Parts: sequence; structure tokens; C-alpha cells
Amino acid sequence: ELKDSIEKLKLNDPSFSYEPENSLALGFGFRCGFLGLLHMEIIVERLEREYGLSLISTSPTVLYNIITVKGEIKTALNPMKFPPSKDIPMQEVDHIEEPFIRANIYVPSEYLGKIISLCVEKRGLQIELKYITKSRVQLVYELPLSEIVLDFYDQLKSLSKGYASFDYEFSGYRPADMLKLEILVNKDPVDALSVIVHRDKAYARGRNIVEKLRTLIPRQMFEVVLQAQIGSKIIAREEIKALRKNVLAKCYGGDITRKRKLLEKQKEGKKKMKNIGSVEIPQEAFLSILKV
Repeated sequence: ELKDSIEKLKLNDPSFSYEPENSLALGFGFRCGFLGLLHMEIIVERLEREYGLSLISTSPTVLYNIITVKGEIKTALNPMKFPPSKDIPMQEVDHIEEPFIRANIYVPSEYLGKIISLCVEKRGLQIELKYITKSRVQLVYELPLSEIVLDFYDQLKSLSKGYASFDYEFSGYRPADMLKLEILVNKDPVDALSVIVHRDKAYARGRNIVEKLRTLIPRQMFEVVLQAQIGSKIIAREEIKALRKNVLAKCYGGDITRKRKLLEKQKEGKKKMKNIGSVEIPQEAFLSILKV
């Protein structure tokens, strides 16, 4: 049903592209290409309204170039195919390149400081600053495409109270220190929650994601451990405490050893449940990653 709906949309929107993909966490789906976040929101809304579908959107990614030690150029769009992976071991990687854009930003001079701070936060490189009039400024920045696909435009409008305008063009690929940030739920990686981030932002992003997930994943009858991992190193960890049934409710007095036996039995049961139990991740958790 989803495939038929996407094919129908593709007929009247040539800018929309898609390819089938299989996720361990979400099952069969599609990785789609959009012109931007607004285009993505329109497509998702049309699929839900016109075709009655319930969709889960994961974090958008951009296309990275992986340059091997042999000089070959491989591409990675999915975080699970980003090195280290089965297809591209880390030992074969010479360096990684990410796409950059050249942005023209027009903003009233009173908001100039806030906009420059925003561009610096997004790892931008200032090329030009020019006063068009006494009250209006043109900023030219080179920015990583991965930093603007999420919420750059929204923040730009918010900081300038809607007065700033923004357009950009692709400027090419540049070497960057990018890493794959994996999210583990009870030591099992969830590919749909994994993201590609710059090394400077990896710790903060991992900490924010696991803290957000801790508030969204409901408590289970066993303890749930959330971890953010880069390579083999755990950089952030949160725990969701287990629900506990009061097994001593019916014990009125009596020998203390009986109470201990009941608590030990409960402890063993939770340990066994943790080994065989599965955690259902709600849809809100995947959507929240877009806003972290």
C-alpha cells in the first residue's frame, strides 16, 4: 500500500525520489529524497491525508564521500553503511568528505550578531559581510549541508523575527571529521536512531538523544539501558528503572526468610525477562530525534 501510494505521488512530482530500504528496527520502508524539509513535510502530509497512511519519519541525512586508502570514492547515505561497517572497514578509510553549500543571508543590521552566532554554531565559514543599506546586511557563508537540512531556516527566522531571508547553492565536498553515532537499547543497536555527526558535536548529541529517549520510552517490567556509542566507546548512558510489583503485599508478619525468598524470586524473574523481553520504541521517539 505504501509503495503504491509513493509511486502515484512520484508521477506528479519529479523532484521526489525514493528507493527501498530495510531496517532492523522498523522493517521494510523507503529512503526518500526531498528538496528540503518543507518538501518532506508536504509529502508526508499528503500520504497521510490522501492515502490514510501512518508514517514514521527518521532523521534526514546527506550523501557523504568516503575516500579509501586505494583512492576509491565510495558514498554513504545511510548511517548503517557509514564506516565502520561491513562494506567499509575503518582500516580502509583515508578520509571522509561532506557536502558544503554557499549561503547568502540578508538580514536587518539589528539582528546581525545573533545570525553570525547561529552560523558559527553550525560550523560556518564567513566569506563576506556587506552593508547593502544602512539597515540591511548581506552575509555570505559556507556551511555544511548536514547542518542546515534540519532546523537552520526555522532558527534563522526565529532569531530575526521573520525578517531574514536565505538562499544557497551547492559548493562541493570538503574533508570533515565525521563519526557514526549509534544508539543502543539494552545493548542492541537501533539503526533507525543512528546518526552521522561531527566529532565536536558527538558527545552533546549522544547525551541529548539518550536523555530524550529516557522520557519517551515507557517503563517495562525489566530495566532498560540506553547508550550512545561511537565505535566501541560508550559516550552516554541512561537507565529506565523497572516497574516493580509489591510481592510482599500479602505477607503479614511471619519469618523474614519468606519475604527474602519472594524478593529473590522476583529478582530472578526480572533477570530472565530482561534477557528475553523486547522494548517497543514509540513513534514519538523517532520524531524527537529530528528536534534534538
